[in-house]
Amino acid sequence: MPFPFDITATDGRARTGVLRTPRGDIRTPAFMPVGTAATVKALTVDQVAQTGADILLGNTYHLMLRPGPERMERLGGLHSFMGWTKPILTDSGGFQVMSLAGISKVKEEAVTFSSHIDGSKHVLTPERSIQIQADRLGADISMQLDECVAWPAEEKRAREGMELSARWAVRSRAAFGTRETQALFGIQQGSTYEHLRRESSDRLQEIGFDGYALGGLAVGEGHAAMCEVLDYAPDMLPVDRPRYLMGVGKPIDLVEAVWRGVDMFDCVLPTRAGRHGQAWTWDGPVNLKNARFAEDQDPLDASVPCPASQAYSKAYLHHLVRADEILGKILLTWHNLAFYQALMAAMREAIAAGKLGVFRSEFHHRHAPQG
Repeated sequence: MPFPFDITATDGRARTGVLRTPRGDIRTPAFMPVGTAATVKALTVDQVAQTGADILLGNTYHLMLRPGPERMERLGGLHSFMGWTKPILTDSGGFQVMSLAGISKVKEEAVTFSSHIDGSKHVLTPERSIQIQADRLGADISMQLDECVAWPAEEKRAREGMELSARWAVRSRAAFGTRETQALFGIQQGSTYEHLRRESSDRLQEIGFDGYALGGLAVGEGHAAMCEVLDYAPDMLPVDRPRYLMGVGKPIDLVEAVWRGVDMFDCVLPTRAGRHGQAWTWDGPVNLKNARFAEDQDPLDASVPCPASQAYSKAYLHHLVRADEILGKILLTWHNLAFYQALMAAMREAIAAGKLGVFRSEFHHRHAPQG
């Protein structure tokens, strides 16, 4: 395995550790801010680093359309292009196959789709996805191309997506080959069917990957159904490799997934919420548009180690949001990412101390699940 994964402590099914890469250590459980188009929206890379993030996520679909993978390679790859020196994980484009179903067509050989930008036609094979991620963008961690099936899915449709993903996993692995400074993750599929996820996991482990993701969740099934899958799905994956839950999620989702043995996460929620006036705090989400904050001189959350959390009053943030000022989007995005990193740090500390159960119970009291 190119990246050693050292599990330093366990607490029940939860683990904390370090994934060691040439560009730096990734402390787990880890949350990856999403840098869709070579930027974490509204923030500089220095601000993102200050939140405590060890790794970012880049989006293959969007970057292959603009500025284009070959241009990215000529410009030195994604790290050099955006000025981020720490690790980067890139998704494969598989999620966009589902989310852009109206302009894409999935066949055995490849996905064909029309650009949402200019309507131009594109073809994405497992081999091309790996070439873009690993060779053109220079990702530290690449993902196999998969088909993410939307929820709800009948068993027949879920099986079709799982089996196609498994066949594409073979092709992705072959295209990636063996690399000393880059890793490749496989993706478990199977929707909410336990036997399909078992089969998917078995097939992925026969192929052999450097880490394993849980795909096909956070696609409309809701918190309770997701947790039911996480009751069994992470344990189907190798204990000595990172487990990555894709596209998740709300803070309560992260706590419940870590409790069930997940190590890595990504989600657009903290950045998207920040741009729309919502802050995530230890007591749940706060809508800064609300008039009750118009004269509130307290900071957003003094316990979060971030200037946006500590140095500006809620009254000022309320004003910026209501006035639709760019600074409001910047500060709330900065705070939200800092809160997410503070949450991950708190869980790492709780696992190391054998107190994640206490942490989880207290978190539920203050931050109950929604939806």
